[in-house]
Order: sequence, then C-alpha cells, then structure tokens
Amino acid sequence: MTGAEEPVLLHTAGRAAHITLNRPKALNALSHAMVRRIDEALKAWKDDPAVETVVITGAGERGLCAGGDIRAVHGDARDGDGTATAAFWRDEYHLNARIARYPKSYVAVMDGIVMGGGVGISAHGSVRVVTERSRVAMPETGIGFAPDIGGTYLLALAPGELGTHLALTGAQIGAADALLCGLADHYMPSAALRHFVADLAEMPVEQAVARHVQPSPPGELAGRREWIDACYAADRVEEIVQRLFAHGDPAAKDTAETLLTKSPTALKVTLAAIRRARRLGALEPVLDQEYRVSCAALNSPDLVEGIRAQIIDKDRNPRWSPATLGEVTDADVERFFTPLGEHELGLAGPNSVPKEAW
Repeated sequence: MTGAEEPVLLHTAGRAAHITLNRPKALNALSHAMVRRIDEALKAWKDDPAVETVVITGAGERGLCAGGDIRAVHGDARDGDGTATAAFWRDEYHLNARIARYPKSYVAVMDGIVMGGGVGISAHGSVRVVTERSRVAMPETGIGFAPDIGGTYLLALAPGELGTHLALTGAQIGAADALLCGLADHYMPSAALRHFVADLAEMPVEQAVARHVQPSPPGELAGRREWIDACYAADRVEEIVQRLFAHGDPAAKDTAETLLTKSPTALKVTLAAIRRARRLGALEPVLDQEYRVSCAALNSPDLVEGIRAQIIDKDRNPRWSPATLGEVTDADVERFFTPLGEHELGLAGPNSVPKEAW
C-alpha cells in the first residue's frame, strides 16, 4: 500500500500535526485500523513539544467522515459472533474519550458530511469548525441502532429537547444548528478552510480562528424550539409521537411520520439512553453505558435488518422486530442497559485510564 493509499495520513507542518482520513470513496468511513492509527498518533503528539495543535480533516470533496464502517458491522453481526465489532467499538470509544480530554488544541474541520463515528472524532474536540456545506447527524435509529461514540452525552447537553429530537429522528443539521446544539464552535466559509489550516502552522489556534471566523447563516431549529421542547418532554416515545401529531405545526407532523419509520426498539432505547446520560453527567460513564447498549444491539435483529435495508440491499424497507412501539416492552429496553461484567468498557470504573496519563 502506497502512502497515498493509506486510510489515515499523518504529517506535521510548523506548530500543527495533521490527521487526514483518506478513504474518500467510502466517505472516509472509520475502520478499526484507522481508529488505532489515530489513537497512536495522538499518544505520540501529546508528548511532542514541537506539536501545539492537532488538526483532523477528511480527504475528498464530500465530507469529514460518514461514520463507522457499518458494512463490516453488518457482516460480523450476521455471520460472526460480534467479537470483532465489540473490539472496534471498545477502541473507538476510548479514542472519543481521549479526544475529549486531549491536553492540546484539537481542531476538527467539520466540512461536508459528518455523521455517526465522524461526530465522535470531531465534536469531542476543543475547536470545532463548521461550514455552509456541513451536514451533521447521528442517524443510528434508522439502522436499528442507538447513538454512540459519546453521542448521547453530546446530545443530552443540547438546549431543551433539541438533542432528543436529533437522537430520535437522526435529522441532518447545518452549521447554525450544530452551533446551537453545542456540536460545533465556529463557522467559516468552506473557501476559507485551506487558508485557516495553513495559518495553524504559524500561529496559535485562537489567532487563526479570529482571522477566518464569520457569522453563520441562519438555521432551522431555533424557530422550532417551541414544539420540539413541548413534544419531546414526554417520558415515552408513544406520547412524543402523539404530541407531534396533535401539535398542529406541519413540521411536527412530518417529524412524527419520520419517527414511525425508525426502529421502534432503537427509538425506545435511544430515549432511555439520552435521559440516563443527563443523569450520568460526565462523558466516561456515558460511553460505558453506550458500550453496553451497542453490544446488546449486536444481538438484536434490528441492527442487521436496518443495515441491510439502508446500506446492503438499499430497498429502504426495513422489517423491524418488534414492528410497533407498543410491542416494545420496558423489559426489552432494559436488556440493552444490562452490565457486561468483565467485558465492561470501564472508562469510568476502577480499570479506567487515569486522566493524567492521557
């Protein structure tokens, strides 16, 4: 494999070290090897006095990263025992936590598509830049899964019930809404990115940001807060759907219809995960919770079926099991949160890595 074919390219320029996700044909989807490569680089640069800033970008024109390699997840869940996927998630979630606690500036260029695992390697960073091309989403409920990579932690912190809305619907948002929801920090036009990244080689991050930052064009969610907050405050997904249908705003009705296309089990698990994430407070225990949920999903029929319908066969007609919200019991949901014993992720437990070692 030549250097240009490496899935992760690493180089330094002046004060900055650069990570480039280099699978443009796969929209820079993350493999296990890529996660390990990024983690190793961050460990090395942490102790390198020549590196003051780390910058992550995506190759190609379409975006930073479309998420994890869910084709591989599908094959492992359908034909294997899930061990490879669980190992991938373990390393990925540790990487997400490392990024969140990284002692140097971590600049994420969130241009174009940034979804799922792409959010995990960007939105936990300390300097997160969006553009007019940014499309940010956690679309997991559409494949019978729940937001992971610290996504329930990030969305639980969003104002009001905006995070619940994004988690359940998987809706894509642009720059202004990513800023509103706390998933990004700064807006720049995409045309400025090349100059911004070049400036990071020569000046502190704050100075480079100030040179290129601009006001964001308006978004959509601020004008929808009234019905989003009112409808998603309900304790059960069934009631959220009822409130959306009854509200009267056409956008609320459209949202209710969208929810009814998602995995009923994934919707209920996601709502429970968001509510519990708010109570857990810190990222590490939330990642531990997400690992339990994700591993349980490997044994749930909806994950294999959802990926089949959306990615493999592309018929967009998943046959969820159970098929309706009313058939998903509280016990069904609780199973996803069952502790894993010796297989726990352990970021918040006694076996966690001391933060001073990060």
